[in-house]
Amino acid sequence: MHPSLEAQAHAARRRRLLAALQGDGAAPAAPIALAKRTSNLFRDRDGKGGPRRHLDLGDFDHVIGIDASYNTVEVEGMATDETLVAATLQHGMMPAVVPQLKTITAGGAVAGVGIEATSMRQGLVHHSMRELDVLLPDGHIVHCTPDNEHRDLFFGFPNSYGSLGYALRLVLRTLPVLPCVRVEHIGFDKPADFFAALAEACEGDADFVDGVVFGLGSLVLNIGRFAHAALWLSNYEFERIYYRSLLEMPVDYLRTHDYLWRWDTDWFWCSRNFGAQNRLVRRLLGRGHLNSRTYTRLMRLNARWGVTRRLAECRGLHTESVIQDVDIPLRAAPDFLEFLLREIGILPVWICPLRVPDPHAHFALYPLEAGTLYVNFGFWDVVERREAHEAGHFNRLVEQEVLRLGGIKSLYSDSFFTREEFDRAYGADVYAGLKQRYDPEGRAPHLYDKCVLGR
Repeated sequence: MHPSLEAQAHAARRRRLLAALQGDGAAPAAPIALAKRTSNLFRDRDGKGGPRRHLDLGDFDHVIGIDASYNTVEVEGMATDETLVAATLQHGMMPAVVPQLKTITAGGAVAGVGIEATSMRQGLVHHSMRELDVLLPDGHIVHCTPDNEHRDLFFGFPNSYGSLGYALRLVLRTLPVLPCVRVEHIGFDKPADFFAALAEACEGDADFVDGVVFGLGSLVLNIGRFAHAALWLSNYEFERIYYRSLLEMPVDYLRTHDYLWRWDTDWFWCSRNFGAQNRLVRRLLGRGHLNSRTYTRLMRLNARWGVTRRLAECRGLHTESVIQDVDIPLRAAPDFLEFLLREIGILPVWICPLRVPDPHAHFALYPLEAGTLYVNFGFWDVVERREAHEAGHFNRLVEQEVLRLGGIKSLYSDSFFTREEFDRAYGADVYAGLKQRYDPEGRAPHLYDKCVLGR
């Protein structure tokens, strides 16, 4: 059987890449880094890592093929989830886990940690992975599966953040879809009742489960199920704001496409920081600019110029950005929520349940206990206080509480772990072996150096 045109095009891109990297056989001399046009990382480099050779893998942004008989999609690492969803929906399916923002890439969701409202049954994005081709730091490409000679990299690549190489090609599981999603929004005034209902929903027939904490006495559980038809169809791509509807509509219907991107229009609720929830500002921006791409650009401009920090200083306030996602065992979720509201005070908080789907698939750098239901807490804002604290004070409080409760924290944003804490939490022994095998010359930064020291 002849390869498809897309498969042939992918092979041609690989040949060009290898020719550019290896030339007459010489490997790249300088340490490597990925040149990306966009990023969903929320941590900065400190500039002490020295010069890098930036690899532009932007051409690897295609969906190669869809196999409906095996419920899989073959995709290049730099393809965005927006591209991936558009391709799979045409075939009546969706990726098993679709992270919340359109600009997240397939490779980034595996090298990092991608989660969404199917995760109570499907796990994280990397739990849906069947195959993986990795561009190693020395310029070679290896093919990884759960049972071939590179199985160690297959299970060690997730949460490696480019420190072991970059995903060029992936095969991911898909799920069948129906045209619409019916969503129930169930309100609670006690955290214990909310978390009990969330656990019950994860054991039922729901296709999607997530929630939002608006306050200690205002929690909303969202239970979604596919539907063949809808009594009405809501749309939250322009004038209406999705998260507000959770408190207003006990039941809602969305097209499946619109449900998958329900959080992107307002970056959950973070668009309020740019005035984009004001009706006039919203209309001035227009539908085409109400999305996570726009807010990411604005956030990075603000980080560069320090506008909000300076405004806070004028009011006598000290600020710290706390942008975190943490996974806490369900049994400790009420305790973590109480801590979060008491010590950090960020609201709303996104809630997403998570369970490892295959107890035999152990992803070493993001270890989760099989059989345990975890609760992801997503909270993203700036903490303002009259009193001054050392840099990273509030983020450090979060990290310590996560460790105390037996949870784990995503590494896409600022981290302040000691080396010992980091090594205990993120599979240091396995990582050392992977680093020795796949990057013995240290051409890519160490995971701790990259994710904590910012190098």
